[in-house]
Amino acid sequence: MDRSGNALLERPIGALAGVGPSVAAKLARLGVDRLGDVLCLLPQRYEDRTQIVPLGALNPGQKALVEGEIALAEVAFRRRRSLLCRLADGTGSITLRFFHFHPAQQRALERGVRVRCFGEVRAGPTGLEMVHPEYRVLGRAEAPPGTTLTPVYPATEGLTQQRLRQIAEQALALLEREPLPDYLADLVPSGWPSLAEAIRGLHRPPQDSDAALLASGKHPWQRRLALEELIAQRLSLRRSSLAARRERAAVLEDGEGLLAAFAASLPFAMTGAQRRAIEDVARDLRAGAPMNRLLQGDVGSGKTVVAAAAALIAAAAGHQTAVMAPTELLAEQHFATFARWLEPLGVELVYLSGSQNAAARAGALGALASGRAKIAVGTHALFQEAVRFERLGLVIVDEQHRFGVAQRLKLKNKGDDGTFVPHQLIMTATPIPRTLAMTAYADLDCSVMDELPAGREPIRTVVMPEDKRAKLVERLAAHCASGQQAYWVCPLIEESEATESSAASELAVELAAALPDLSVGLVHGRMKPAEKEAVMRGFKSGDVHVLVATTVIEVGVDVPNATLMIIENAERMGLAQLHQLRGRVGRGLAASTCVLLYQPPLSEVAAERLRVLRATGSGFEVAEKDLELRGPGEVLGTRQTGLPELRVANLVRDADLLPQVVAISERLLEAHPERVEPLIRRWIRGTTEYAKV
Repeated sequence: MDRSGNALLERPIGALAGVGPSVAAKLARLGVDRLGDVLCLLPQRYEDRTQIVPLGALNPGQKALVEGEIALAEVAFRRRRSLLCRLADGTGSITLRFFHFHPAQQRALERGVRVRCFGEVRAGPTGLEMVHPEYRVLGRAEAPPGTTLTPVYPATEGLTQQRLRQIAEQALALLEREPLPDYLADLVPSGWPSLAEAIRGLHRPPQDSDAALLASGKHPWQRRLALEELIAQRLSLRRSSLAARRERAAVLEDGEGLLAAFAASLPFAMTGAQRRAIEDVARDLRAGAPMNRLLQGDVGSGKTVVAAAAALIAAAAGHQTAVMAPTELLAEQHFATFARWLEPLGVELVYLSGSQNAAARAGALGALASGRAKIAVGTHALFQEAVRFERLGLVIVDEQHRFGVAQRLKLKNKGDDGTFVPHQLIMTATPIPRTLAMTAYADLDCSVMDELPAGREPIRTVVMPEDKRAKLVERLAAHCASGQQAYWVCPLIEESEATESSAASELAVELAAALPDLSVGLVHGRMKPAEKEAVMRGFKSGDVHVLVATTVIEVGVDVPNATLMIIENAERMGLAQLHQLRGRVGRGLAASTCVLLYQPPLSEVAAERLRVLRATGSGFEVAEKDLELRGPGEVLGTRQTGLPELRVANLVRDADLLPQVVAISERLLEAHPERVEPLIRRWIRGTTEYAKV
C-alpha cells in the first residue's frame, strides 16, 4: 500500500480504458506517462460550447456550436476533392467542408441527418462555411449542450482533442473515487481553492467562469496548482541542501597568510563585492561542511579573483583544487591568470585539456597524483578516469550550465574519499533573476558580484541595420587607426558548425580586402586549439587589429585594448548571449561601443531584445527580461542542469507567489516533515539528488 497518498497519480497511463501502447507512446510526447501527468496536462484555452447559436446569427471569424439538419451532401471536384454538407436550422444555413474524409463518414453525413458541430465560421465561395468542424450525429433524444467550458489541450500528432478529453475525464472520475491528500490545506491563504477543486475546475470550468482570467494563467485554480508545484520543487532542492550539510568536508583555512600576500600583490584594488565574496567563501571553507556556493556576477565583475582566492586557501591547507571551464580558450585564459597571480606565492599549477600532447599530459597527471600541483585548470578532461588527485578539496566550475550533470558529478566524486567530499564553488557570468535564484538555486548559498572595477565606463550600445554596413567598415578602419582593436562576431545562423565557420571565414576575407592596412584575425570552433591560441595571442599583443570570431569568444576572453564589438545578425540571438558578447569590450578604462547589426524586418521579440540591450548595461535587468521572453527552461538550460521542468507554474507569471513558496516550504520542513516526501513525489519524477552537483 502506498502511504504517500500518491498511488492514483503514479499509476501508468495504460491503466485507462482505450490507452494501449500506441496511444501511450503519443501521450508520452506530451510528457504524460502516468495518471498524475494527465491531471497536470492543463488546457491551453477553453471554448464555449454551452449555447447553440442559430445559423442565421453567425458571423465570419466566430467560433460557435451550431445544430441543424443536412439539406444537401455532395462530393465536389474543384481545385481539391471535398465533401460538402449544407446544414440548415430554419434561421439560415452554412456549408460544412471536409477535405479529408472516408466512405463511412460520407455515409453518416447524408441528407436528413441532424448534426451538432463546433468550428470557426469563415466566408466561403457560396456563403458562410466551417472547414473540418468537430461534429456529432444526433440521436432522437439528444441531451442539451454541456454546462462547462470545453478544454483545448496541448496537441500532438495522432491524438484528437476528443480523445484527450476522454482520457482526462477518466482520470477525473478516478479522482472523484480516490481523493488526493491535500498537503497544503491548512497552509494556503484563506479562501484559496482546495487541490481537488483546482484540478476539477481547470478541466471542467463552469460556463460562467472568467475566461479572460483563465487565459491569463492567474485564475485561483491555476495559482493553487502553481503554488504546490513550486513548493515541491523548492522542497526537493532544500532537502538536497540539508542532506549535503550532513556530509563532511575538509576544514580549509589560510594558516600561512597567503590571502593577505595575494591581495597585496594584485595590480588593482579589489571591489567591495570581491572582498565580501571572498569572506563568504573563506567562512564556508572552514565550516567543516561542504561549501555549495554560487558566485554570480556580471561580465567583468572580477569573479576570477574570488576563484583564485578560494584555490589559494585550499592550497594553504594542503589540499588541491580543480578549476573546470567549458572551452579550451577560457581554460587557457584561467590557467594563465591563475599562474600569473599564484605561482609567485609558491603555488604550483597544471593545465589539462583534450588536445595537449602526451608528454605535457603525463607531466600534469604525475604532478596531481603526487600532490605536488595544488591547482588543476582545464576542460572536461579534468574528470576523465586517468586523472587522479592526491587530496582534492575544492571544485570550481565556471559557467556550470554548460556542463552536463553527469560530468560535474564525476568531478565531485574524484574528491570523495568516503569520509570527506570536496567543497564546490560554481561561477556564472549570466546573472540569475531573483525568481530563479529563489527556486531553481534554493540549495545553493549565493554571493552576488554587483560592482564593476573602478574606472570602468558603461558600454555604449548602438543598433544598426544591415544596409549601413559600408559606413560601419569605415568607422572600424578609423577606430583601429587610432590604436584600438575590435571584435566582429559572426554568430551561428544555421545548425552547423561548418556553416558558421565558413561564414566567419568569408567575413574575414571580406574585411581583409576592405581594410588592407589592418591585420584581420579569425577564430572559430573548427580550428585546432594551437591555431586559435596563436590568433588570440596576436590579438592580445596588439598585432591583430580586428578579430573576426564565432560565438566561441562569448565567455572569458579579456583584451582591454579591444573597445569596439560588432555583432552580425544580432536579431537572431538571445539576450543573454548578446550581453555576454558585449561584455568582451569595456575591460579597460577607455570608452567602449557595441554595435548590433541586424537584418530588417525585425520580429516583435527581436526588436524588444535589441531595445533592452540599448536601454541597460545591467546583467541583472537583462536576465529578468531574458527570463520573461524565453522562460526558465531555456535561461537555465534545464536539460543540462538536471532540474525538473515546471508543468503548471511559470516563474515570470507566478513570481509574486515566491514569498509564500519560501514560507510554506520552510514551515513544512519544520512542522510537517512527513508531508515533504509525498509532496515531492507528486510533482517531481526521477532523482533530484544531483541537480546541483
